[in-house]
Amino acid sequence: MARALVLFAHGARAQSWAAPFERLRDQAQARMPEVRVTLAFLELMEPRLPEAMDALVLAGVDEVTVLPVFLGQGGHVLRDLPQIVETIRAAHPGLRLEIVGAIGEDPQVQAAMTEYCVRSLG
Repeated sequence: MARALVLFAHGARAQSWAAPFERLRDQAQARMPEVRVTLAFLELMEPRLPEAMDALVLAGVDEVTVLPVFLGQGGHVLRDLPQIVETIRAAHPGLRLEIVGAIGEDPQVQAAMTEYCVRSLG
């Protein structure tokens, strides 16, 4: 069974915006060499989520976890992502696909962000 983790981000016009997400991808990949870790975007950047999934399936991946790299569960996560996922499931009916909560909703991520807020005051 080949597994993948897709970090799903919004996307932006400035290519430099993707740098922290690329670092996150690279660090996650280093911790999980047996899992393919990739980035996909909602808009403005490539690859978009459906194209990223097509490439993973073509590479033999049959189990994918999509992790929204959003601070909260807004419209993109609650409305847009489920619509995109339905299209992906229709295109790849044998693919095991799990969507997890937005990264910013995780208590450990919240704790790390709180620590950064406190440290920012010196």
